[in-house]
Amino acid sequence: MAEQKKNASQIEEIRERISRLRKTLSSYFVGKSEIIDLMTVCTVAQEPLLLIGRPGTAKSDLVVKFSQALGLSTGEYFEYMLTKFTEPSEIIGPIDINELKEGKYLRRVEGKLPTARLVFLDEIFKSNSAILNTLLTIINEKKFYQEGKPVPVAMKMLFAATNEIPDFTELDALKDRFVLKIESESVRDNAFDELIDKGLRNEMFKVTNRRPWEGICPLSDFEQIKAYVDETMLGAVQASEVGEDRTRFFPDNPFTLFKRILRTLEREDRVEISDRKVIKLYRLLRVRAFLFHGGVVTKDDLTLLRYTANRQQDIKVVREKVDALLKIEGTD
Repeated sequence: MAEQKKNASQIEEIRERISRLRKTLSSYFVGKSEIIDLMTVCTVAQEPLLLIGRPGTAKSDLVVKFSQALGLSTGEYFEYMLTKFTEPSEIIGPIDINELKEGKYLRRVEGKLPTARLVFLDEIFKSNSAILNTLLTIINEKKFYQEGKPVPVAMKMLFAATNEIPDFTELDALKDRFVLKIESESVRDNAFDELIDKGLRNEMFKVTNRRPWEGICPLSDFEQIKAYVDETMLGAVQASEVGEDRTRFFPDNPFTLFKRILRTLEREDRVEISDRKVIKLYRLLRVRAFLFHGGVVTKDDLTLLRYTANRQQDIKVVREKVDALLKIEGTD
C-alpha cells in the first residue's frame, strides 16, 4: 500500500511538471495554448501530430521551443525540411562507404532520424515516393531497414508541418497516420499589440542566447505517464469483464457522445474515420483525461475530436460541428 501511494505521488508530481511546461510555453506565444496542449497530449500518447498553417505562423518555433523545454540534447532532436528532391540518405543517413567496400549496405545514422527521440519534419507532403515509403514504415512500425533487416528507431514523437493539406490520393496513407491535425493561424488581426510585445521579447532571447523555457520537464516524464496510463488500460483489458476500461474510465454519457459525434461527422460531413483511428482516438481521450484532470473521460475531453479532419476544406467544418454538438450536450 505504501509503495502504491509513493508511485501515485510520483505520477502526480510528473503531471504537475507537464502542466507547468504547457503553461510556461504558452506564455511565450500568442494564441497558441490550444496547439501546445495538443502537442503535450500527443507526446504522452506518442501519436504523430500535424501542424497546418501559412509561413510565419510559429509552427517551427512551437516545435523547437517544445523540444528545448524537454531538455533534449542535439542528437536527440532531428528536424528537416522536405522537398521533392529530398533523398532517404538525408533523413535516415548516408551509405557507409567503408562498409560498402566490404559488401555491406549500411547507413551511418548518427545525427539522423533513426537516433532521434523527437523528430520534426517540415513540409512533409512535399516529399517524394521514396521518402513517403520510408516514413510510413517508420511511423507504422517504428523501424527502418539496414541490410534488409529491421532496426528500431529511437523516435518517441513525430511533429510534422505543412502550409496546407494537398488533396492527392497518393498521400492518403500518410495523412491518415496523423490522427490529429491542427491549424496554426495568424494572430495579428486579433492580438497585434501582444504579438509585437512577445515577439520582441523572443527576438531578444535569441540575440542574448537565452532559453528560459529550457529543461522544464524531461521527455522521460511523458514516457512515465504513458506507461502509467497503459498499465491501467492493460489491467482493465485483462479483467474478466469485457469493457472494463470503459466502465472505469469512460462513463456512458461521454462515450455515447463520442460515438454520436463520429457518426455525425461521417454521415453529414463525409469525414473518413477508419477503425484504426477510432481506437487511437479512444486512447488519446484517455491520455488527455488523465493528463489534464487525473480522472475519467468527460465531455470536455471530447474537444480532441475537433482535430480529426483529413482534408483541408474539412478542418473548420469539423471544428464547428464538434463544438456545436458538445454545446448541445449539457452534461457529462
